[in-house]
Amino acid sequence: METKILLSESELPTRWYNVSPDLPEPLPPPLHPGTGKPIGPEDLAPIFPLELIKQEVSQERWIDIPDAVLDAYKIYRPTPLHRAHRLEKALNTNARIYFKNESVSPAGSHKPNTAIAQAYYNKQEGVIRLCTETGAGQWGSAIAFACKLFDLQCTVYMVRVSYEQKPYRRLLMQTWGAEVHPSPTNLTNSGRKILAENPDSPGSLGIAISEAVEDAATHEDAKYSLGSVLNHVLLHQTVVGLEAKRQIEMAGERPDVLIGCVGGGSNFAGFAFPFLPDKLKGKPIRMIAVEPTACPTLTKGIYTYDFGDTVGLTPLVKMYTLGHTFVPPGIHAGGLRYHGDAPQLCLLVKHKVIEAVAYPQNAVFEAAMLFAQTEGLVPAPETAHAIRCVIDEAKKNQGNCIVFNFSGHGYFDLSAYDAYLSGKLEDYAYPEAKIQEAIGKIPKVTVG
Repeated sequence: METKILLSESELPTRWYNVSPDLPEPLPPPLHPGTGKPIGPEDLAPIFPLELIKQEVSQERWIDIPDAVLDAYKIYRPTPLHRAHRLEKALNTNARIYFKNESVSPAGSHKPNTAIAQAYYNKQEGVIRLCTETGAGQWGSAIAFACKLFDLQCTVYMVRVSYEQKPYRRLLMQTWGAEVHPSPTNLTNSGRKILAENPDSPGSLGIAISEAVEDAATHEDAKYSLGSVLNHVLLHQTVVGLEAKRQIEMAGERPDVLIGCVGGGSNFAGFAFPFLPDKLKGKPIRMIAVEPTACPTLTKGIYTYDFGDTVGLTPLVKMYTLGHTFVPPGIHAGGLRYHGDAPQLCLLVKHKVIEAVAYPQNAVFEAAMLFAQTEGLVPAPETAHAIRCVIDEAKKNQGNCIVFNFSGHGYFDLSAYDAYLSGKLEDYAYPEAKIQEAIGKIPKVTVG
């Protein structure tokens, strides 16, 4: 039995899969943050290049991957699909467990799949600098790497608690030439507003997004780049699932369960969406999105219009949300600390095509330790959420074929493992009263 199922570079997908034409209903339109009316391309032009705006609204099922992007992908793609033989043995299960190993990218995660594409399209439009946010630093690392490939300047607003917890992620970004700031900062009106209200703010992805969007919108030579949530980001990530579909076929398998962690939704969607047409045709494939109990967007949020950022600079999109003012605790899975989720993903959760579960971080790190001790790879705290679910599913559903996205390694997250091993890691289930307080601040929107 093979441990790794490999594709050659000649088998690298040449088109991305766009899920929009296959959704059970059309996505509700994004709304202008000022007028509350549906936005048009002209509203997005100050922060995104035209080609990405076209992809955001496209109804074409397949979109060609540019040659320059394919060439850059070949630095690390196609990525391997592994059979987790040793984990199966440790669990004493006859479930068959496979994982798509996205940790082999230069940035150590799935994030370069869209960072490279976004950097390319911005370069084609003459952009000089990209502004972005990052939580745990995986996205910031990826966009710094991509900007260096295409000779772009890069400014990253890194959530302050992660900036302090993960100095080596910051150093990796700086190694690739990025300028990195702990958010909230005194560099933007958004940051100054947050600091005036709470000088000790740990930051959040919503706050960092506000700062990055403001920076891009107020400088003509700059554009904004987002690492998750938006349709075009999920589109670029489908290279993961397209490869995985071919590889699982090569292994002679049909997946029963697909699992991925969810912060904004890009790694899960990129991995699972290419299997959606099969599920819609009646194949019994379960898709499980896994999130932290400290930021339970899909499991405790409400499905409504909300801002993507804290200050209210971004368009309003319909999604599961805990409220744009929600500031989650400083758990180590920084990439999962986001108040909302991708609209495409949320629509599929609403229609019960995708399931959602949440776990506390001690149970997550227990699973991460077992995976590291059996398969050898140390997972990122975000990825470990998926592994926790995989282990539970393997114990409950003997004989199933379970495939999950190993979205990133945890070699820059060893301080989190240190906290777990020393008994200092706290579980945090966000108080219901606090969730309701943040939900109460969501703007009331009427469409039509």
